[in-house]
Amino acid sequence: MSTVKYPPNITENDNVILFDGVCKLCNAWSQFIIKYDTQQHFKLCSVQSPEGQSILRHFNMPTNHFDTMLYVEGAQCFEKSDAFLNVVKKLNFPWRLLYIFKIIPTGIRDWLYDRIALNRYVLFGKYDSCLIPSEEHNNRFLKSTH
Repeated sequence: MSTVKYPPNITENDNVILFDGVCKLCNAWSQFIIKYDTQQHFKLCSVQSPEGQSILRHFNMPTNHFDTMLYVEGAQCFEKSDAFLNVVKKLNFPWRLLYIFKIIPTGIRDWLYDRIALNRYVLFGKYDSCLIPSEEHNNRFLKSTH
């Protein structure tokens, strides 16, 4: 019988979106999640935070450059278009309709995802440092459990 090893600060029922905290597009995505995830399915976590860095190390992902959003469901990790689609699937109507794009082959979806991700700073801009969550939304962000 094998035991499941969860990433640091994440438990079986956690759904965590890791995002680039200095990317303006990624921060807009986080604000979108806060606004439209009315059931609060998701916690958010900047990849630059200590919690984000430990999760990246757990999944053997780079900790010094960030080419993809990650979505962690318990012990499982999704990246690129699969991460996006697994998130929108849990949102309310009409956003969950975007899951229809799952019918597009992964290679094509990820190629399109990469075009945006690899050019996001040029297209949308970059902050000098990670934005600090407002007190009102602080509970939406992953916290260290130790």
